[in-house]
Amino acid sequence: MTDQILTLKEVAGYLKLAEKTAYRLASEGKLPGFKVGGSWRFKREDLEAWMEEGKNDNKK
Repeated sequence: MTDQILTLKEVAGYLKLAEKTAYRLASEGKLPGFKVGGSWRFKREDLEAWMEEGKNDNKK
């Protein structure tokens, strides 16, 4: 079973971003995530939906 909840570091690697950039995007609400005890966490399915939305927005 793959991890469905990702850390900020894992998301940065997954999206090929610097951790600082991933943190900024999450803090600005541009990257779908939530905080647990002050640390960012991300659901893989939310990230995949977010990427699909971005792809569809670019087609318009």
